[in-house]
Amino acid sequence: MNPNLHQLQPYPFQKLRLLLEGVIRNAALNPIDLQIGEPKHATPDFIRQAMIDNLDGLSIYPTTLGTPALRNSIAAWIKRRFNLPGINPGTEIIPVNGSREALFSFAQAVIDTSASHPAVVCPNPFYQIYEGAALLAGATPYFINTLPENYFKLDYSQLTDEVWSRTQLIYVCSPNNPTGGVMQLNEWRELFALSDRYGFVIASDECYSEIYFDEADPPLGALDAAQQLGRSGFPRLVAFNSLSKRSNVPGLRSGYVAGDATLLEKFLLYRTYHGSAMNPAAQAASAAAWSDEAHVVENRRLYAQKFSSSIALLSDAMTVQMPDAGFYLWIKTPVSDTEFTKRLYQDYNVTVLPGSYLARDAHGMNPGKDYVRIALVASPQECIEAMNRIKSLVIQLS
Repeated sequence: MNPNLHQLQPYPFQKLRLLLEGVIRNAALNPIDLQIGEPKHATPDFIRQAMIDNLDGLSIYPTTLGTPALRNSIAAWIKRRFNLPGINPGTEIIPVNGSREALFSFAQAVIDTSASHPAVVCPNPFYQIYEGAALLAGATPYFINTLPENYFKLDYSQLTDEVWSRTQLIYVCSPNNPTGGVMQLNEWRELFALSDRYGFVIASDECYSEIYFDEADPPLGALDAAQQLGRSGFPRLVAFNSLSKRSNVPGLRSGYVAGDATLLEKFLLYRTYHGSAMNPAAQAASAAAWSDEAHVVENRRLYAQKFSSSIALLSDAMTVQMPDAGFYLWIKTPVSDTEFTKRLYQDYNVTVLPGSYLARDAHGMNPGKDYVRIALVASPQECIEAMNRIKSLVIQLS
């Protein structure tokens, strides 16, 4: 067996199951699950129909690079959304089976284990796939704590020059999971300068990019930032995105990787052996989804409604802030995050995720400690009910 497997830690939801094992939920209240970032809004009918209309495609082997129709649809969307003058759908885009598998497999293709002690840098808290990808690629993960006193921004000075000199890959997540922070142009400028100095690759996880609250001010993306800063060809930069959150199709497993054509050429070679082709019916449905914006605007309206009502209810009892983007509330708890989660589950039948489960001890602390992540994925009515219960618990514990 791969000896690196023993380094993998339990997934946050496995830890949550163990935490709540044996805890009796309050049966007088209906359960409300807000612990996992699984979209619950309805999948648009036109996406379903596009998949049905193309089921004949299941009789052929798909290519790893995907159909021209899908790549052109993604390219057109990227140009519109991120204000790019152009992106080559043949060399700068690869359709993938959801951003999760691509974020993992990308590290396997990028990391050079012949180098001495390769390093991968991750934000902290973080999406655990980053850490697992680094470990199974034979690299050591290093963490940058994102803290409220710094508005949850990446402070690159937390790592030494020696670590940066060994860094081959950095994962960034903007909009961030779980804090909701969005990287601004000056932050990208600093990161690009570090990449130029040390030669590492940047993997930008942007799967929450389409959940934002001001139609006139969408979050900045990595490719957009590179273009604004004159970085032609997106050197050492790839962006990952997904339809799961944007179009409410987590089961479709559809996304893309876009950016540096040299990197993507090698990644495509890896994927050809990895067997990662998307089925043709899913490709057709994906092309339809990327080509429509009306359903995405409606999706944002629903999330904005839930954030507005949730923050209004909670702000009387605790400090709570609107995120820049995404569908998570990241709130500080009056007791430990694990105790708060257990009490909320036991007394109020609401499930959330302890923040410490999304982070690692680094630089003398766990930056997720005494926070919980609340995914506003349930219906507006359920979210309002959940916030009332959370507010009751906060008042009880204060």
